[in-house]
Amino acid sequence: MNIELKNKILYLNNYKLRCSIGKRGITANKKEGDEKTPRGIFDLKTIFYRRDRISKLKSSLKKTIIKKNMGWCDDPSSKFYNKLIKFPFRKSAEKIWLKEDIYDVFIVISYNIKPILKNKGSAIFLHLAKKNYLATKGCIAISKKDMLFLIRKIKKKTKLIIR
Repeated sequence: MNIELKNKILYLNNYKLRCSIGKRGITANKKEGDEKTPRGIFDLKTIFYRRDRISKLKSSLKKTIIKKNMGWCDDPSSKFYNKLIKFPFRKSAEKIWLKEDIYDVFIVISYNIKPILKNKGSAIFLHLAKKNYLATKGCIAISKKDMLFLIRKIKKKTKLIIR
């Protein structure tokens, strides 16, 4: 069972889930900061979630509880580029403990992970959508209801196919 993204819809078997993608569309040549979603076939890695906002999360994927000092390095000059970090941090990094709910629960996509290539893009997640499904900076975003449904359905071998 795979998830396929076409025309801002995620398809999972007979289910269709509305989503948003990068502001500048989908690309086969992703670059850091280009606001594009990478094209390709990806594994779904770790699920990160805020225990104060999400309870009873059941999945076959590895789960990590988000802490207030966690972030994701988006600085290509750092040896921690495209990796989980802890604040305080001297280089540029995105906080993943936010007031808004987009990172209450998210799944790390295996984009630019092994190997990590500098300037190829970082922090590509499947996360929660903003109101009205506003475009992302390159991630894929779905509703909280759809995310919790998806997490129950996916398996370790599920692939995310972005065309």
